[in-house]
Amino acid sequence: MTQLERLLTALCDAEVEFILVGGVAARAHGSSRVTDDLDVAYARSPANLARIVTALAPFAPYLRGAPPGLPFDWSVATLRAGLNFTLTTTTGAIDLLGEITGGGPYDALRPHAITVTAFERELLLLDLPWLIRVKRAAGRPKDLEVIAELEALQEEMG
Repeated sequence: MTQLERLLTALCDAEVEFILVGGVAARAHGSSRVTDDLDVAYARSPANLARIVTALAPFAPYLRGAPPGLPFDWSVATLRAGLNFTLTTTTGAIDLLGEITGGGPYDALRPHAITVTAFERELLLLDLPWLIRVKRAAGRPKDLEVIAELEALQEEMG
């Protein structure tokens, strides 16, 4: 199980620009579904890539699903060369998303994020209408299953 507090506080304390998306965002909006990873959309500026590398380095990030021993260089160059990374760490799984289906990159998502407080830190959370939008666009069975619940939550909020 991912230790959300450790990952989120590390990202916040390093001043990483990110938005919570995915299952943790759904939970923050009131979903009853449990998730086992942390999904974040991140800004791809050189300074932010450096902050991500610094924040996550103590947790030994490695490509999730890759064979043990496969060379993996956790660096700004690696992040710059890729876009979306599914990682395992000593504190659990994290997906770093440079762009998300139906939502785009961080800069396109930022106007649709709200500020919330968790673990005594302020962080950005994708708002409920856009979370529903990107889950619908992703179209995976697990995303489609949660849409009805999120839409009911949205109706309750008025």
